[in-house]
Amino acid sequence: NRPLKKAHLDSIRALGIEIQKFDPINFPWLNHVFHRDHRKIVVIDGKVGYTGGMNIADYYIKGLEGIGQWRDMHVRIEGEAVSYLQDIFLTTWNAVTKQHIEGLDYYPFRPHTDETFGNTGIAIIDRMPKKTPKIMRQIYVKSIDAAQKKIQIINPYFVPTHSIKKAIKKALKRNVKVEIMIPGKSDIKFTPAAALYTANKLRKKGAGIYIYNNGFHHSKIMMVDSLFCTVGSTNLNSRSLRFDCEVNAFIFDKTTTAELSEMFENDKHDSTLLTKEQYKKRSAWKHFIAWFAHLFTPVL
Repeated sequence: NRPLKKAHLDSIRALGIEIQKFDPINFPWLNHVFHRDHRKIVVIDGKVGYTGGMNIADYYIKGLEGIGQWRDMHVRIEGEAVSYLQDIFLTTWNAVTKQHIEGLDYYPFRPHTDETFGNTGIAIIDRMPKKTPKIMRQIYVKSIDAAQKKIQIINPYFVPTHSIKKAIKKALKRNVKVEIMIPGKSDIKFTPAAALYTANKLRKKGAGIYIYNNGFHHSKIMMVDSLFCTVGSTNLNSRSLRFDCEVNAFIFDKTTTAELSEMFENDKHDSTLLTKEQYKKRSAWKHFIAWFAHLFTPVL
């Protein structure tokens, strides 16, 4: 993605909109590699929040040449949990602008109101490289370890760290049904080969691997035992889990989990179930590329 040009930023500011760059890319560009804010958050009046995997870009409407339509997941949150999204935004905004925006006007649910929008349990998990570097890996591992019947995962750059791969293998040994959906096409050329290599290793252990063919599935979701789910910005790769700022909503609600599982089942119709025979049909060159790509898992 190209950086926003000054003229574009100025045109936005001319409309009365405040806009700031987070950790601008500067030579030698290493700051962006190791400290990217990958979170996607919208907060409205402190009462309504949105988060998930969706970016704000034309390709969400038009698709991308050679890839097709963009498929993604976002959630709308109302009530007390929105306060935690507000915390994330204001902490980042104040750090970048050196402003000190705070106060109850930004937190209508804290502490002077009992207003609520339901009883769905939601935990907002925020990963900040210097403050909570391991939290996303740990919460994924604990969620997978808690599974007793079924785990469903959709993730666009599926090259998970060792701890998450280990947790998935342990779940398979417990006879937990594990289904993983990855895109057949991607906006990043190198990662899909590594993801397919990793996914095939888990297929050999008993996981069901689905290759999504109807465009690019950019969703980052997981459903566990039809009891709880997560929707967020976190890719299951080293960049997200070790370097980036990320946020996920963990939703403890059977209805929401069932809705996402139904989407998963529907997306199977646009997917190919990976089999031993299909994987072997790939050319020797593609097998080499997949093996070579997976060697870079610690930095992808």
